Amino acid sequence: MTKQERLELEAAAFRNLVSHLRNRKDVQNIDLMTLAGFCRNCLSKWYKAAADDMDIELSMDEAREAVYGMPYAEWKAKYQTEASPEQKAAFDKAQKQDKA
Repeated sequence: MTKQERLELEAAAFRNLVSHLRNRKDVQNIDLMTLAGFCRNCLSKWYKAAADDMDIELSMDEAREAVYGMPYAEWKAKYQTEASPEQKAAFDKAQKQDKA
């Protein structure tokens, strides 16, 4: 595999991940954090960091919109729910396990 082929495969996988997350609005970020250790916000931060590393001008709002498919505030208003006590407890437990 060439470097260009690897780059194209990674870009396609990223696009598929973002598309999947956009379609699964029912999956809350706290659930992603609990189970996978990252969420849409993390992905947005990584996207922004990559732009910074390449000296590409990109705001955090633009990075979030690239991941969420809409302005972050709009996504939060439409799809984010209050975390349940169970979700919070699971998140806290996962955070403690990560630090152990």
